[in-house]
Amino acid sequence: MKKFLTASLSILALGAVSTAASAEGSITAVSWGGAYTKSQVKAYHEPFTAKTGIKINSVDYSGGIAEVKAQVEAGNVSWDIVDVELSDAVRGCDEGIFEKIDHSTLPAGADGKPAQEDFLPGTLHECAVANIVWSTIYAYDDTKIGDKKPTTMADFFDTKTWAGKRGLRKGPKPNLEFALIADGIAAKDVYAELAKPEAIDRAFAKLATIKGDVVWWEAGAQPPQLLADGEVLMTTAYNGRIFNAVAAENKPFVIVWDGQVWDIDLWAIPKGAPNKDKALQFLKFSTETEQLANQAKYIAYGPARLSSAPLVGKYEDGKIDMGPQMPTAPANLTNAVQNDFEWWADNQDALNERFNAWLAQ
Repeated sequence: MKKFLTASLSILALGAVSTAASAEGSITAVSWGGAYTKSQVKAYHEPFTAKTGIKINSVDYSGGIAEVKAQVEAGNVSWDIVDVELSDAVRGCDEGIFEKIDHSTLPAGADGKPAQEDFLPGTLHECAVANIVWSTIYAYDDTKIGDKKPTTMADFFDTKTWAGKRGLRKGPKPNLEFALIADGIAAKDVYAELAKPEAIDRAFAKLATIKGDVVWWEAGAQPPQLLADGEVLMTTAYNGRIFNAVAAENKPFVIVWDGQVWDIDLWAIPKGAPNKDKALQFLKFSTETEQLANQAKYIAYGPARLSSAPLVGKYEDGKIDMGPQMPTAPANLTNAVQNDFEWWADNQDALNERFNAWLAQ
């Protein structure tokens, strides 16, 4: 009996060692930092490590595919999985710097619906899988704005009624959309208008009306800080960053949803990622129904799966109902535009050059 128990314990010990060995290692996950990465750490990283033993090294970046492309072309890839905007996912796939993903291998929804039917339309792409719906909005500090409150995108550009600096992301996207909406184009018609060369001239002309009052930002953490420091009266920002400042830091900031440009973020795996299999394992885990719904507990970004929506509850403090905070809440979509990734994939490089030349004038 003793020999049997000893043998059994030895087998169990060997099994434990084998399991630990298979779970050894780590992956490098690249994202946008701040409240957004914090929400991923809480909803994705920590439970994934607890389940698999695989550690997550979190790295921040400022977007785009230049760094990924440089690593792939140099044959020295150090990133395993990257959170990208849709236009960058498409460009990166077209340029062969992201791995293709078989959507049939993704987990079904919590209700049993196949992944291809459970993800929101347009959120699964050849080389990427969406996790969240987010939005670029503008916001102001309610204690500094006065009695008359801005409510439209046109108000953001009205420096006569609301004198003061404006914060804008340094680049043409989504400032061209905002400028046209402020100039009277309905959000739903923005990209039809941008197909006309004269509309781009019109957008730059509108931006020029506030150019002297603009403080340019590049990282998502900057807009809430610009508001808090009083460096700007209003600023465009990612809606989740402003929500976090209000909910977690008690800042008196107000979001204006009119003219919001909403988008999705997706996971993509660089071609030649050193830990590709582990990265794919993490991608599948983090885009399951429960993890996507759980992320909404920490930040006001909507989950990309239909089956996640019923599971979205309150903020982590247990007080704020997160449903109305989402970019996709009906009240927030009255005059909203979805980022047209194809248009930007086709025009981004040329417009970046034009924007930089315009900025230098």
